[in-house]
Amino acid sequence: MESDPNFDRDPDFPRRLARIRWRCRRGLLENDLILTRFLDAKGATLTEEQIAMLNKLLALPDNELWDLIAGRTEPDASVRLLVDELRIA
Repeated sequence: MESDPNFDRDPDFPRRLARIRWRCRRGLLENDLILTRFLDAKGATLTEEQIAMLNKLLALPDNELWDLIAGRTEPDASVRLLVDELRIA
């Protein structure tokens, strides 16, 4: 039987996700579009590890974040998996 990823979810998760979604509203439209598309597709099933990676990425200035997503620069190992997912979002 496959376990439901939301079964043991923190009851505060919807509020946390809403805060993340708000932080994804960026000045650079390209970032905004990619991040919103990613959250629409995968937001409800994000793991705590993915949330931590996303928070680390959201702390970057817009141009640095776009360079990572666009493949102009390579991410460090701590966020590589999430950047790879963003690149295909």
